Amino acid sequence: MSKIAFVFPGQGAQAVGMGKDAYSAHAGAKYIFDEADKALGYSLSSLIFDGPEEELKMTYHTQPALLTTSMAYLEVLREKGIQPDYTAGHSLGEYSALVASGVLSFEEAVRVVRARGEFMEQAVPNGRGAMAAVLGADRAALDELCRRISSEGSVVELANVNCPGQIVVSGTREGVQSVIERAKEAGAKRAIALDVSGPFHSSLMKTASEQLAHVLSDISLAEAAVPVVANVTARPVSAPDEIRELLVRQVYSPVLWEDTVVWLIEQGTDTFYEIGSGSVLAGLIKKVDRSVKVISINSLEAALQAGM
Repeated sequence: MSKIAFVFPGQGAQAVGMGKDAYSAHAGAKYIFDEADKALGYSLSSLIFDGPEEELKMTYHTQPALLTTSMAYLEVLREKGIQPDYTAGHSLGEYSALVASGVLSFEEAVRVVRARGEFMEQAVPNGRGAMAAVLGADRAALDELCRRISSEGSVVELANVNCPGQIVVSGTREGVQSVIERAKEAGAKRAIALDVSGPFHSSLMKTASEQLAHVLSDISLAEAAVPVVANVTARPVSAPDEIRELLVRQVYSPVLWEDTVVWLIEQGTDTFYEIGSGSVLAGLIKKVDRSVKVISINSLEAALQAGM
């Protein structure tokens, strides 16, 4: 039995102007952007549509901006009557998946991810943390290399296990630099420093996770109407308490994206709708299994043509 997954991108997928086509031509999408502005008390939509890019790249703007854009395109797609069997999102994208699965309201989600962005931005002083993409490495060998470097005093850990041959590491600037210099020890072809503001999904984010836990404790979550495959476990989750706990852990734990995609395919998922800006996830999913169908809903036109 073939199954459908709705998947949602995370930080890095943002672009000035994203979602404007849907905002301009679709009442449901416009409502989403207007609700975001109202919930946050400032014009997030103006920042998304007009920039400046440097401002949009600030984590506390990027996170609500990507969530809002994904939900706007989802509004258009929903009219097509396409129903997912599972949802999942990459890092921040997990919040989009939770809204899509009915776990929390969009208004609550946009406020939570704005706060999450602030906490993550503040957790480590600028310039102290870093991230790098490691290409072609063996996962176990890279994990072992990170452990060795960390034991020498500079924390570095696996942060995003994206697809075969692409793993992101995160930690102190010194730790990440050591991985870049020694990546060949793990069989890597090369390692590239990423332009990010902090060491996301590493243990250096523990303070951010504790702050997020306080925010989440005040928010009522519903049972998931559609199972959400969690980043931390790469397994489906529906119960509110478990979802809350995993969202807290997600801030400092690796995003097991490759494992998530593998699990979804094992359940019979053969069609993935990537909903939101860009097509980063389409590339990662295809590297896991070329035979599955991935449809990127990253424009009004793509959303309107879906299912035709």
